[in-house]
Amino acid sequence: MSYSDYLENAINDAVCNNTVLQVGQVYVKLHTGDPGENGTANVAGETTRKAASFGTSSGGTCTSDADINWVNVSTAETYSHVSFWDASSGGNCLGSGPLTSPKQVAVGDSFTLPSGSVTFTSA
Repeated sequence: MSYSDYLENAINDAVCNNTVLQVGQVYVKLHTGDPGENGTANVAGETTRKAASFGTSSGGTCTSDADINWVNVSTAETYSHVSFWDASSGGNCLGSGPLTSPKQVAVGDSFTLPSGSVTFTSA
C-alpha cells in the first residue's frame, strides 16, 4: 500500500509537531486502475465504500481481521486496486494499493476481500 500525501503529512505532524492523528473508521473503495495519490482516478462504477477492520499492528504491518463485502455490484467491470478513506463519503484518502490479481465482476455479483488479505505496511 502506498500512503497518500495527506497521511504522510499527518504522520509527520504527529511525530514532529505533537499534533493528534486519529482515524476512526477506515473505508475501502474499489478501482479499475491505479487510483493515484489522491485516490480519485479510475474509480469503479460500484462506488460504495465499505468499512474495514484491522487487528493490532505488529512488525510494521496491520492486517484486516474480517471480510470486506460488496453484494450485488451495480456495474460489470474489473477491479484491480483499492483506496482507503477516513469517511464513508468525502473525507481524506489515506492510501491505495493493487489487488493481488484483478477480479472481473458482472452486474449482480458479489465481491469479497477476505479477512487477512488487506494489509497496511510501514516501510
